[in-house]
Amino acid sequence: MSEISTLDAAAQGQGVVPAFQPIVNLESAAVVGFEALARWPRIDTIGVGDVFQHADIVGSREQLNERCANAALAAALDADLPAKTLIAVNYEPDSPYPGRVDVELLRHARSRFTLAFELTERGMLTHPQTLLATVAAMRADGFLVVLDDVGAHPDSLALLDVIEPDIIKLDMTLVQRRPQKAQARTITAVLAHHERTQSPILAEGIENETHLKHALALGASLGQGFKYGRAEPIASTLPPSPDWAAPTRSTRRKAPAPYDLVEQSSGARRVGPKHILTALSEHIETQASCTADPPIILTALQQRRYFTPETGRRYAELARFCPLVAVFGEDLPTRPGDGIRGVPLDPDDPLCAEWTVVALGPHLAVALIARECFIGNGPEIRDCDRQFEFILSFERRLVTEAAHSLLQRML
Repeated sequence: MSEISTLDAAAQGQGVVPAFQPIVNLESAAVVGFEALARWPRIDTIGVGDVFQHADIVGSREQLNERCANAALAAALDADLPAKTLIAVNYEPDSPYPGRVDVELLRHARSRFTLAFELTERGMLTHPQTLLATVAAMRADGFLVVLDDVGAHPDSLALLDVIEPDIIKLDMTLVQRRPQKAQARTITAVLAHHERTQSPILAEGIENETHLKHALALGASLGQGFKYGRAEPIASTLPPSPDWAAPTRSTRRKAPAPYDLVEQSSGARRVGPKHILTALSEHIETQASCTADPPIILTALQQRRYFTPETGRRYAELARFCPLVAVFGEDLPTRPGDGIRGVPLDPDDPLCAEWTVVALGPHLAVALIARECFIGNGPEIRDCDRQFEFILSFERRLVTEAAHSLLQRML
């Protein structure tokens, strides 16, 4: 069989054999679970990364993911691992979520083990609506959500509060290298999120005592790496220990329009003219441009005519370093400027009556949320005299909910 045909077969999941790398409690070194990894032992000339890359090229990624997951779950069940053993399976955010599919194998494994999906960073902000729906479905079905390789790409830092991972998995470079400026940025962001949420931190790439000390200094309570075992067939792994309790998190409800969130909060609402809101909006943009950890910027400005050339210039500048800059409005084009995501709104969307600016990142959470006061705002009123009821909030929970409301509208 030629190398191309062998690669085609592997990219469809043929010949895949799962390997399991132990995940341990760093305090006791006891095994609490495993990460399931795909291997092709009969192919010694093609790497695992080549297989997944080829699957993307030929369009078989969905089939490959399903076969890899099925092989991993079947092997774990055949090994008769103890109940509640953590089994982590890698998952691409742009792939269909398998949890709602009526598959007996998945149901059996879910009832037996603590199953977790590890979300890889690739393409997380390409389809935010799909990502949020997937995370919500996973949680509703009882799966843990692991944010994988945190530190390998800055997008994951801006998404920590949006995804609210049950486990934060640090990229191995944070454990194995002396921290530089970029690594310190990730470390502070992760520790800030951990302080707010108590989400467990899992460090990968622990190969020796020095790596272990680094992992503990980074706040990790779970770990994996060659120090604790390589990825091997499940029959040759150590039996897991029950000395780790899986985190629990309530399912997030579908977020209403941002101003409806304000009406449910205790924050003070004020009424002011457009020029005050313009000044506040530009100040939020300035804050976003000055922070060392660029946030996501989400702005709803009612209609396309309010996205002026000056606004476009400012937002194109923000898009140069922020992981996501999106503008929402009626009749808005999908690409209103360089690096800017445009989200056209239906005329009957309640967001068309609101003016919202959200900046959310590891160390910045601020939102201006306003609704136009139509009383007295007749067709004869000048644009500069339009009145809005508004709130300026630095409450991270409210800001995160507002971000969810906007991201759920992105296709």
